[in-house]
Amino acid sequence: MTQISLTFPDGNSRSFPAGVTAAEVAADISTSLAKKAISATVDGRHWDLQWPIEGDAAIAINTMKEAEPALELIRHDLAHIMARAVQELWPDVKVTIGPVIKDGWYYDFDREEPFTPEDLGAIEKKMKEIINSRDPVRTEVWDRPRAIAHYESLGEPYKVELIEAIPGDEPLRMYWHGDWQDLCRGPHLAHTGQVPADAFKLMSVAGAYWRGDSSRQMLQRIYGVAFQNKEQLKAHLHMLEEAAKRDHRKLGREMDLFHMQEEAPGQVFWHPGGWTVYTTLQDYMRRKQRAGGYVEVNTPQVVDRKLWEASGHWEKYQDHMFIVEVDEEHAREKSVNALKPMNCPCHVQIFNQGLKSYRELPLRMAEFGSCNRYEPSGALHGIMRVRGFTQDDGHIFCEEDQIEAETATFINFLSEVYRDLGFESFKVKFSDRPETRAGSDEVWDKAEAALLNATRAAGIEPELNPGEGAFYGPKLEFVLTDAIGRDWQCGTHQVDFVLPERLDANYIGRDGEKHRPVMLHRATLGSFERFIGILIEEHAGKLPFWLAPRQVVVAAIVSDADAYVHEVVATLRAAGIRAEADTRNEKINYKVREHSVAKVPAILAVGMSEVADKTVSVRRLGQKQTQVRTLDEIRDELALEATPPDLRG
Repeated sequence: MTQISLTFPDGNSRSFPAGVTAAEVAADISTSLAKKAISATVDGRHWDLQWPIEGDAAIAINTMKEAEPALELIRHDLAHIMARAVQELWPDVKVTIGPVIKDGWYYDFDREEPFTPEDLGAIEKKMKEIINSRDPVRTEVWDRPRAIAHYESLGEPYKVELIEAIPGDEPLRMYWHGDWQDLCRGPHLAHTGQVPADAFKLMSVAGAYWRGDSSRQMLQRIYGVAFQNKEQLKAHLHMLEEAAKRDHRKLGREMDLFHMQEEAPGQVFWHPGGWTVYTTLQDYMRRKQRAGGYVEVNTPQVVDRKLWEASGHWEKYQDHMFIVEVDEEHAREKSVNALKPMNCPCHVQIFNQGLKSYRELPLRMAEFGSCNRYEPSGALHGIMRVRGFTQDDGHIFCEEDQIEAETATFINFLSEVYRDLGFESFKVKFSDRPETRAGSDEVWDKAEAALLNATRAAGIEPELNPGEGAFYGPKLEFVLTDAIGRDWQCGTHQVDFVLPERLDANYIGRDGEKHRPVMLHRATLGSFERFIGILIEEHAGKLPFWLAPRQVVVAAIVSDADAYVHEVVATLRAAGIRAEADTRNEKINYKVREHSVAKVPAILAVGMSEVADKTVSVRRLGQKQTQVRTLDEIRDELALEATPPDLRG
């Protein structure tokens, strides 16, 4: 019998018969490992314990202690267990697919009646029965005719369609969880009892077209979440509960910041309070950019397709562009334009006006550029995912040997901004060449090496994000982690050798000859809309005082104090504080509750004793205790808090 050599993580190798399974390898090592084993990693691939190993390989046996393979298997098995539970409860339901996703899984079902919350409870109960039965999981490889005949006999048309779409040279693997069977690549656990019965929960039901095609059958998609143990599940559910409280859409209504409506999908209607946050943040960024050596520009919203064709965006990005057709006077055909989805080609046009010298480089150009991109309606999410947005966009035109210094300068700039906005740390991802791209491999090699070397020179070792670069160049993505552990990709920094070539950008070098500049695309906050949504959720609506749209409300306890209320408001406004009066004929407790819901940071209550003493009773948001302060004291204190961080001494 042919022998193969398997090498273990400690470097030792052992011989086994060809075709040995990972389960047999685990049993050969020890009985206890055989009981704990859930899968293997063979030459870097996640490997089912039942699959034969035919050649020499590196192998590691996985147990529930290895989080990544354990979670993949738990979630994948739960998808099958859920589908089995559904068909045991409702045998007429047709099954389709059930992949693993972030934090859990989903499975799509074809059922005439909609699933109800009570149905989800019944499915969960049945799933736990299946887990507790510890049914064995087994697998076989079938040929196509046998698999198609099997599913046709069961009346499962979706499975037949899936098989017919699989390339002919791929084997068809079947899995059984007990007596219930599904088409699946695997791997899976050894028996249903290996799934922790107290570490999953079914979350919701949503509609989903078969294979994402709106002309096909509408299916019902059941989502679930799962973890290694009940403590992790509990923490996740708590995070979701906290996220719901922080939802920027809910807080946006309560704070009267903005609204969206169907007549303008993906566009934001900013209310006075929300626009105050927006412009305050924009003014802060404008000052920071000016101090950072940027010149601010503004470019057109509607641009002829010829420029987008020249830049490459028409070919690569057209599906995301809003097209504007205009009947030009005396033209024989319509002029085709597009709302700009990004600002970079327009910035090159400004660079190209007049001859530039190497002495003018690096030229740092910034724009609060209003962009429009088509997003499917189902992908829109409050102000986080919109069709119309404004970027704090910037482009640095520089020489090749300036890339490293400019990258380090930008990372320091971005770090300062994030700290000012309450984010002390961030992660950096390095995204390299995508499958669809412009430029030669030689140019991409140069761009990727330049950006990666510059990032490391700045003291950062980025996380690799393969294939996610822009079509014209590699990029860094700056990822913030918020107060409840969610990651948000905000800032970007990209090296581009392609666009200056395509749009014929030049500068005169030291040798008196024309040279192509390197174009560094950079954004610090990214979309203002999205970043404001992140800030709202990060702070649960309790924005830093300098950013809060309504900083102070001065509320009268009795109507005889109204004149003093207005005097206090005038004093605070003169000190640069956003203050307003509340002299309504309502009880003070009602006013405090209402303004607290609206997340007003400071409420100053004024009664007759405050009038007599020229004081105010101060209640801070989130605090039950009040303090009595003189008007001068509270004015000076709040004026300091109202000063943006870049203007403080």
